[in-house]
Amino acid sequence: MNSHPPDAVPPGRWLEELTADEALALLGAAELGRIVFTRHALPAVRPVNHLLDAGDIVVRLQDGPALAALLADREGAGVVVAYEADDIDPATRLGWSVVATGYATAVTDPAETERLARLLRPWVEGTASGAVRIRPDLIKGFRLRADGR
Repeated sequence: MNSHPPDAVPPGRWLEELTADEALALLGAAELGRIVFTRHALPAVRPVNHLLDAGDIVVRLQDGPALAALLADREGAGVVVAYEADDIDPATRLGWSVVATGYATAVTDPAETERLARLLRPWVEGTASGAVRIRPDLIKGFRLRADGR
């Protein structure tokens, strides 16, 4: 049972805001994240694995997901998405979270798609339908810290 009221912060803990460079470094070390986009005027979230490529976030898509259809309908113009990754220990409730917001576009160059396919393996079975590149315009991150850490 929680020994603190719901709105109380345990003693000796604080929230540290990260610089964009620190946040990107943590994002690059993570293997799994969540892409957030709009589908039928409602927010949609999909867990995906990713990599950082020249400062961009790249995810591979499986055949048939909503995001692939959404990007195909935009004819390369891109859509605004958010990408979030974190590493928070459930026992200590310490860790970090990063959210990057920017435009996502489909990777259409065959050589680039092949290169990214070698670097980023899907985490579920199936045929990957392509890759999406997110160019982050806004990167926010924070670390949950405790005294002595």
